[in-house]
Amino acid sequence: MCGIVGYIGKQQAYPILIKGLQRLEYRGYDSAGIALIHDGKLNVYKAKGKVADLVQFASQKDISGNIGIAHTRWATHGEPNLVNAHPHYSQSEELAIIHNGIIENYALLKEGLIKEGYTFHSETDTEVLVQLIEYVKKSNGVDLTSAVQLALNQVIGAYAICVIEKSFPDVIVAARKGSPLVVGIGIDEFFLASDATPIVEYTDQVVYVGDEEIVTLQRGKSIEIKTIANVQKTPEIKKLEMTISQLEKGGYPHFMIKEIFEQPKTLSDSMRGRVSIDEKSIKLSGFIDNKEKFLNAKRIIITACGTSWHAGLIGKYAFEEFARIPVEVEYSSEFRYRNPVINEQDLVIPISQSGETADTLAAVELAKSKGAFIFGICNVVGASIPRMTHSGCYTHAGPEIGVASTKAFTAQVTVLLMLALLIGKEKGTITNAFYEKCVEELANIPNKIKRILEQNETISQFAKTFTYAQNFIYLGRGYNFPVALEGALKLKEISYIHAEGYPAAEMKHGPIALISQEMPVVVIATKAGMYEKVVSNIQEIKARKGKIISIVTEGDVVVKNLSDYSISIPDTEECFVPLLAAIPLQLMAYHIAVVKGCNVDQPRNLAKSVTVE
Repeated sequence: MCGIVGYIGKQQAYPILIKGLQRLEYRGYDSAGIALIHDGKLNVYKAKGKVADLVQFASQKDISGNIGIAHTRWATHGEPNLVNAHPHYSQSEELAIIHNGIIENYALLKEGLIKEGYTFHSETDTEVLVQLIEYVKKSNGVDLTSAVQLALNQVIGAYAICVIEKSFPDVIVAARKGSPLVVGIGIDEFFLASDATPIVEYTDQVVYVGDEEIVTLQRGKSIEIKTIANVQKTPEIKKLEMTISQLEKGGYPHFMIKEIFEQPKTLSDSMRGRVSIDEKSIKLSGFIDNKEKFLNAKRIIITACGTSWHAGLIGKYAFEEFARIPVEVEYSSEFRYRNPVINEQDLVIPISQSGETADTLAAVELAKSKGAFIFGICNVVGASIPRMTHSGCYTHAGPEIGVASTKAFTAQVTVLLMLALLIGKEKGTITNAFYEKCVEELANIPNKIKRILEQNETISQFAKTFTYAQNFIYLGRGYNFPVALEGALKLKEISYIHAEGYPAAEMKHGPIALISQEMPVVVIATKAGMYEKVVSNIQEIKARKGKIISIVTEGDVVVKNLSDYSISIPDTEECFVPLLAAIPLQLMAYHIAVVKGCNVDQPRNLAKSVTVE
């Protein structure tokens, strides 16, 4: 959710911190702030709104200093305003803190601190934490690292924090539990951030901070890590696999459209080294190393949120069809609190683009505690889910900056399909001929997506027609039902038009009451699947004067003639249709939102990575 940046070294901190905040704008936020130590002063500057507002406010201020921390806030405790924005001072203004997460017992801690004479200016749980750290520091006569350690032992909740102290301008102390934090290691300098995007410009050497770990970054010394239980840890330095070009728009007007057009490449990357046309085979190391766990699984539980949940639904169809294993697809936020039945013969697959989704992480912890085997699907190397799971598979979609997921979704679906086909092949529940045919067709999908993208201008033109709409219905059957859900979500996220996805046959069980000439209905009506039945559903809509936008297989004239607008996609195996059908729905949502003047990369109220409950 929130964005954290920190710097200590020989350079001026302010430009690095501001650029870092700009790199993190995709995460979603409503205010921004910065704290700098210079010449014996701890200066805190904050602004409601965008990072640009902070830059304007700070333009007439003292922005000098070689140490600083900065933050973009997505409001949890307290409304978005100047007072609640981070950083927060301690009462003496000796300390400043930035924080991502939620301190669940903040009210109890606050009550105790008020009794000790502390006063509070904001509604945030974060101010409670910095006051607690100061109280512990003064009461015990300890240094900042020890104060943070002792204070965090009293805290219940999730956090990623950075703290600086006016009297010690050579130290940043940071810690995390449940919220991401990464340290970049340069030459006589350190960088801190919520993810690697602000760091890649300066170094490719990083340390991913673990849960309940405290990091001390001191000028002229090596990084030090210990746990809140006071156990010293040896830093594990990783090489960052990311480039600056991946974080730029590359001539596109928005990250979202850039990422939509990247999908031929990202799916090729997801398959590289895994799908072999020559051998007509799929190889996934996570499967090979744990083959018996997959082959002996009595049930698969997929747990995810949002778009990843939709990918999981497609995975359910594939696993049940190819591997003949029963599958449950769970919202992580419900799964973790439902007291679910989990046992050692279950295979649990958490899916998360960021690998830091709070509810999915909690679901992983729950499943592990019950003895299930956990196979994670994630896009971000070094994230929490890959570190927590027994095994897994990276999607290799590259950094996804647009809040509305596009390329990460199709990469997740690709990995799930590869895994389902591989299990089916090894179990003998699909024939070798079908398996080899699917391998060959999967390798053709990137080129088929390129052909769909050639229709971008056509989609752009007819999308303008539907900016008037206040509601949309999306319909699909079989593998295309989850695509309908995902298409509706994309439209809701970025255009703020209400949209709902349904199985096409369920339309007559309620939603058909909404059909009128003012109601656009998007129907995924490809040849692969229950084509004739979907045609019947379209006839029912036409009889009630609904406006039909159809996704059809190339060469189809029946549905095309029934539709007000249609988009053609190449023919493919039924299981691969979602990879193709998702593309025009992404493009349509994008173009409608652009015409409406919406901020497609940073939709209101949304954050890229939901790291709090």
